[in-house]
Amino acid sequence: MKTTKRSTLISWLTLAALIFSFTFTGNAQAQNGRSKVSAHLLEQISKNNSTRINIILQLNAPPSGLLKGMLRSNGFSIKGDFTSLDLMALEIPSNMLGRIAEFREVAFISKDEELASLGHVTQTTGTDDIRTETTTSNTIDLLDETLTTTSTKTFDGSGIGVAVIDSGIDATHKNLLGRVTFSRDFTGENRTDDPFGHGSHVAGMAAGKNSDYGGIAPNANILNLRVLNAKGVGSSASLLASLNWVLANRAAYNIRVVNMSLGAPAIESYKNDPLCVAARKLVDAGIVVVAAAGNNGKNAAGQKIYGQIHSPGNEPSVVTIGASNTFGTDSRGDDGVATYSSRGPTRSYWTDANNVKRYDNLAKPDLVAPGNKIINTLSDVSATFSNQLVTDNPWLDAQVANTENKRMMYLSGTSMAAPAVAGAAAIMLQANPKLTPNMVKMILQYTAQRLPNFNAFEQGAGQLNVKGAVQMAMIVRQDLTNSTPLGAALLTTNTLPTANSTIANYQFNWSQSVIFNHSVGTGTNLITKYQKIYGTGILMSDGILKNNGILMSDGILMSDGILVSDGILMSDGILVSDGILMSDGILMSDGILMSDGILVSDGFLLSDGILMSDGILMSDGILMSDSFVQAQSAMIGGDQTQTMPVTSLSNHGW
Repeated sequence: MKTTKRSTLISWLTLAALIFSFTFTGNAQAQNGRSKVSAHLLEQISKNNSTRINIILQLNAPPSGLLKGMLRSNGFSIKGDFTSLDLMALEIPSNMLGRIAEFREVAFISKDEELASLGHVTQTTGTDDIRTETTTSNTIDLLDETLTTTSTKTFDGSGIGVAVIDSGIDATHKNLLGRVTFSRDFTGENRTDDPFGHGSHVAGMAAGKNSDYGGIAPNANILNLRVLNAKGVGSSASLLASLNWVLANRAAYNIRVVNMSLGAPAIESYKNDPLCVAARKLVDAGIVVVAAAGNNGKNAAGQKIYGQIHSPGNEPSVVTIGASNTFGTDSRGDDGVATYSSRGPTRSYWTDANNVKRYDNLAKPDLVAPGNKIINTLSDVSATFSNQLVTDNPWLDAQVANTENKRMMYLSGTSMAAPAVAGAAAIMLQANPKLTPNMVKMILQYTAQRLPNFNAFEQGAGQLNVKGAVQMAMIVRQDLTNSTPLGAALLTTNTLPTANSTIANYQFNWSQSVIFNHSVGTGTNLITKYQKIYGTGILMSDGILKNNGILMSDGILMSDGILVSDGILMSDGILVSDGILMSDGILMSDGILMSDGILVSDGFLLSDGILMSDGILMSDGILMSDSFVQAQSAMIGGDQTQTMPVTSLSNHGW
């Protein structure tokens, strides 16, 4: 009798749940008119006729009992519950997608993408020049005599936790020995070493301690979070699981920097992309997130392509890094942007209620760093496994050592550039632990070297200048908070720092600029007055107002005296504004308005891209097949370097 009553009750509850769920009809459209289901996901379902799909579920509130009941029923499988990020990874019947979207607590549903990695430095970036700083202070003793005290501090990332999210790390390698303080596998292979070979090289770039081929912050603590398997492939779910772990454990390990030399083609708008949403939560929590821009800067014919920034590098709060080419020299006078380095603007999009694609068109990358033919850690090749990259490409072995655990390898790509910036951020935070992620990003851009003949869609604010960035970090006040008044003094000194650096006997001016979403801001007030955009929980581009080229304050965000350009200037002098308006009459926004009046849909792809009058190809961001996350290394090749004597290559990463 009890069983019958219980069965009846369950039947009534199930029926009630079904009736209740049908009351959500129409709620699959978010309140802002955006679809709650990724258009890319729907496209994949229609193409593949899949009966089961892997999805990432974003929540704007804790799941209701009804939603929990559905997810626990037959046919549903919870692959990951990332409570710190308000995200879940699920495997569901494809015909239930619409039902899930109707729940009010569901914010957005996207595909669980496949991941894969994206593929000298201390001297050419000025790190060696700033490694040891000597300061002198004067004090008056009881006899009114002046006492001079000299102190020396080493900037090497000491005490700062840098999470390297990659293919694992060979913690026994001499370049990294003693630096890996925590390791965890998120791939399911139950190992934290590096059989693929990518993560060890990346970790070495950030924090390796080899005297010739070391990293930027050789005493930082490395957290090895493995999300790419032995083939260098992972999933969005594994990456989200690692980011969820970082957010929950940041205090225990003093994690201040995260490096992601990996990514997927950016299809979903950063407002919906779960990787971007998760990255923003880390930044809001005070963690500097560095991501590789990608290696799709040219097509098979060698032509420049714009619009191929990868996710999560398309997230505004992330420091997105492209690759520069030092041509094997320490001098920065001959440096340029690597041809393969992905260019902006971002072409991720959201789809409105009328099924019209609305592109983000954000200016990215934020800056570039050396990434071409870089020598660093080669993970150990043993009897149990082999370094996959070197096994497939033996010439990547740099032949600088024949002893296991000391060997080095070449890699090229934005994967190599990103950890150089992550290491720089670690040193900046050692110099000034009170810096917010937005302050770190501003200082990195303001002190960067603008490379001639490359526009902001190629180089952002310019090339990494560790020396200048650390010098700036040291003089920023350490008592600043979100409640600090707008326009308050930012620095501990009234004397402006000299806006140039000399590295390897080459002097250059700082960019003295910051990249906003669709424009460039300049002015000394960026470094002399506290701006509300330097706080946590806000983007540099949030709520910006412009009037006659001057960035106006609304009493909340920015002080006056900061000039904002009308757009991004291309290297050929063409000004690209908010709508990406080209001087030949081509408007790149939500439609391409040709000068002859023909309107072409923005999603329409002509050959490999849309050919602009100057020969530039503008991609729509969906050239790659099913969007897998990969290591951002141009592992085969890299840009050609200038012919140089062998003696000059000993420690230049060529």
